[in-house]
Amino acid sequence: MDELFTKERAEAKINLYLDVIGDMPNGYHEIISVMQSVSLADEVTVRLVQGSGAEAEAVTYAPGLPQGDGNTATRAALAFFSSAGIDGYRAEIGIEKHIPAEAGLGGGSSDAAAVLRALNRLTGAKLSDDKLREIALTVGSDVPFCVSGGTALARGRGEILEALPPFPAHFCVIVKPAFSISTREMYKEIDKLRPCGGGDIGGLVPAIESGGKHAAASRVYNVFEDVLPQNFRAEILGIKSRLTDSGALAAAMTGTGSAVFALFESEDGAAAARAALPGAYKSCFVAELTSGAS
Repeated sequence: MDELFTKERAEAKINLYLDVIGDMPNGYHEIISVMQSVSLADEVTVRLVQGSGAEAEAVTYAPGLPQGDGNTATRAALAFFSSAGIDGYRAEIGIEKHIPAEAGLGGGSSDAAAVLRALNRLTGAKLSDDKLREIALTVGSDVPFCVSGGTALARGRGEILEALPPFPAHFCVIVKPAFSISTREMYKEIDKLRPCGGGDIGGLVPAIESGGKHAAASRVYNVFEDVLPQNFRAEILGIKSRLTDSGALAAAMTGTGSAVFALFESEDGAAAARAALPGAYKSCFVAELTSGAS
């Protein structure tokens, strides 16, 4: 067949727990995190066509996003073709964005993972999820989690994954302030903080496994809140405070920011909390925690 086409949902992720626990020999920071998929998602379309030459090609069409190798979706397609030994095809990728960029929500990583799943299906390569995660790590640190999603304990760069039972709170409000925060600068600040930490991962995982929603929610944690720039700190903490005042079980920043999420027991509770936020917050969503890619 000369042309194949498919669509994939690319779900956002939140960090229910995030700590930096050391440095790795390869120069990366070693993290420990509990990552969680949510229903806020981009829509990724992938068209596979006969290429114009022997080498595989990829191009991504998405308004406002980097093009060429600067786009994670493009890099994911090229990495897939190389790993699967596929030549002579062109991947044409379209992304309908709903996940805010530069928010700590893993939008680019999830788009890349969606491309890997789509190409695996379209080409008939039938690579295992473990193999897709191996390819994913060459694209970005959060991409391996996004291949399958769900609820997982992540270590290393984020590639050492242990599936966990679904987190016991079902809905969340996600708020992206008007500003973004530099991931590189946040890690520089973390390096000054050593030793980091203060969270209770040893209590969080058993609470998730036992389904104790209040015990689990009380252990939600993000070390990067400790190194927020002064010009952003008040607004981040203010969003958290408003959401907890509206009945959230827990609220925290995700990733290195700037988005904040809050967990709720019901969709109605989450919707009411969202409605109570000031109108200045335009990027504000109610989402459900999900089991990840099907």
